[in-house]
Amino acid sequence: MTDNASNGAPTTRLRRDHGPGSGLHWWAEVLLILGFYFVYSLIRNLFGSESVNPADALANAERIIGMERALGLYVELEIQKAFLDTRWFIQFWNLFYGTFHFGVTIFALVWVYRRFPHLYARHRSTFLCTTGLALIGFALFPLMPPRLLSDCGEYGACLATLHPYVDTVTDVGGLWSFDSGTMQKVSNQYAAMPSLHFAWASWSGLVLWPTLRSPSPWSKVCRVLVAIYAPATLFAVVVTGNHYWLDAVGGLVVLGAGSVMASLLVRAWERAHRA
Repeated sequence: MTDNASNGAPTTRLRRDHGPGSGLHWWAEVLLILGFYFVYSLIRNLFGSESVNPADALANAERIIGMERALGLYVELEIQKAFLDTRWFIQFWNLFYGTFHFGVTIFALVWVYRRFPHLYARHRSTFLCTTGLALIGFALFPLMPPRLLSDCGEYGACLATLHPYVDTVTDVGGLWSFDSGTMQKVSNQYAAMPSLHFAWASWSGLVLWPTLRSPSPWSKVCRVLVAIYAPATLFAVVVTGNHYWLDAVGGLVVLGAGSVMASLLVRAWERAHRA
């Protein structure tokens, strides 16, 4: 065997990553994300529906509606009305709203960790920072979602005449419901701005799209599905009465801020480990 060092050339050693996560352990990542989401949910719901005056949440909803009307883009009610008579269609979007939010996001995290470990730390950090930053919006701008504008319960506005929205999950059916007294008390019914559904969907699309470069027909189909996922999520949150479209804009804002914050944190981490 020839030793390059004996020829005056520097010896080069190829180092392999230990595991698919560039030195990270899958179980540590699972614990990190689950722990973070537990803390996030605790903070999000600590001052839940019972701690917010419904009048304040309604006032913010009227502000959002007023802004959309000023832009000539207050379309949520018309969109929902256009599809309410098609029961199976609404049930599909109830299912989409309740499951894809978590399923696609988890898939994106696992996919990048397994297949593109060098990208994982940045994408995971962006996801966590985005989710954490959303708490600021929930705290500063409690917002009554469309489905509660016509609700006459404790946390609704009972304004069906002015805002005849339908809570499709409750009235039409789906996997998730927010109408039980226990769920309403322990969760934050007014955590609508920004829309994490749309923020996570946009994050998933940005993460998955660059990884699907194969010329195979399957890869092309996957790219189409990835491309339509965020717009489909926006439609889902609107047609089910859970968000205004401006909530989705708020989701993009926290995603952008989360990306910047994650970049700074990852660079600081790398500098600290190089020192």
